[in-house]
Amino acid sequence: MAEIVIRRAREADLPELIALFAEDGIGGHGDTTEASAFDDYLRAFHMIDASGNEQLFVADREGEVVGTFQILFNRTLTGRGSLSMIIEAVQTRADMRGQGIGARMIAYAIEEARRRDCRLVQLTSNGARVDAHRFYERLGFSKSHFGFKMKLK
Repeated sequence: MAEIVIRRAREADLPELIALFAEDGIGGHGDTTEASAFDDYLRAFHMIDASGNEQLFVADREGEVVGTFQILFNRTLTGRGSLSMIIEAVQTRADMRGQGIGARMIAYAIEEARRRDCRLVQLTSNGARVDAHRFYERLGFSKSHFGFKMKLK
């Protein structure tokens, strides 16, 4: 298999990123490749890219986006004012799953958390993603909390 490079996402990656999210049948986020939605994604990309506390990455194989994840840094007063990392929007292209790409992305995120001296790394996963739960547990994550959501839109 060709080398996988983890790098910051670029605006030129947006069509492939949008397609990745749109093919996710479990997430239910309403992602779409319809041209009318592109400006929403573009606006969000620029806000993420400009943020000091958010970073969007891709797993690149020979110029193709084969995976993505986003990291967010959160400082709270709990834990004596410590910093934590949240990993979000982890996706590997369906035809590339099972090849170690997800593990490479998570390892990269964890190293970035260590570099920033984070107290912990956390993520949430849709309850229906049983395979993903096993994957995260294999990587050393443990189920520790229940998550709650309230959709506003």
